[in-house]
Amino acid sequence: MLVFAAPAAAGVLDQRDALLKTLVAFVGFCLAASGTYFFNDAADAAVDRLHPTKRHRPIAAGHLEPGMARGIAGALVVLALGVTAPINDGKLAAVIGGYVAITLAYSLWLKHEPVIDLAAVAAGFVLRAIAGGVATGVRLSDWFLIVAGAGSLFVVTGKRHAEQVELGSDSHGHRMTLAEYSTAFLGYVRAVASGVMITGYCLWAFENANATGDTTWFRLSIVPFVIAVLRYALVVDLGGGGAPEDVVLSDRVLQVVGAIWVLTFMLGIHG
Repeated sequence: MLVFAAPAAAGVLDQRDALLKTLVAFVGFCLAASGTYFFNDAADAAVDRLHPTKRHRPIAAGHLEPGMARGIAGALVVLALGVTAPINDGKLAAVIGGYVAITLAYSLWLKHEPVIDLAAVAAGFVLRAIAGGVATGVRLSDWFLIVAGAGSLFVVTGKRHAEQVELGSDSHGHRMTLAEYSTAFLGYVRAVASGVMITGYCLWAFENANATGDTTWFRLSIVPFVIAVLRYALVVDLGGGGAPEDVVLSDRVLQVVGAIWVLTFMLGIHG
């Protein structure tokens, strides 16, 4: 979804060339992310065995040898770079290369550094959003990048909060940084991130409204956007958010509000 965000916001996905390039970016990130997850799971196999759900992952469960996983990881990353290299003079491949570098650094070191680990994971989400713009040549608004960055930090911090709730006093055994984070601190980070995200979105909506001459729909889209953020924040506060995709796919209210937001934003673009 993040790869499609920038070209969708620019209204170019109805153009065949832009759609095809976005699909290439999508495939490239699927390959790259899969490769880095193979590597990360191989590195985390020991601690994953202590987690109630991650212990069932193939490497942690002993169904796949770590050496084989690393070999698959390397092959997938090379394939991702090869698939995306022809797009926009290699700029898309450069974005994916940056994603791989940050993710590998996270797996080897950054995940042990409090706050930096949050920023590293959030950066991976932001680079997905940037990739869609780079692939299609869409200019990325400063406000779009701020919303993507703050939103990513908001979601990542929610994941850490959910891990603390799920694992309780054993959380530090699974992830070292969880011993450094208090519930109050994670709540503070979510509050700051959501505040920046909402403010950034409002300014982005006003910018789009001025650029297109739309006087209604972009401004109106602010309402469902804020409600969706608050709804997600409630789910996280209740202990959810460990798997953001599960929240989106299971919370009917969030789905309805999200659909209304998409509708109002698309009407702003094409209305």
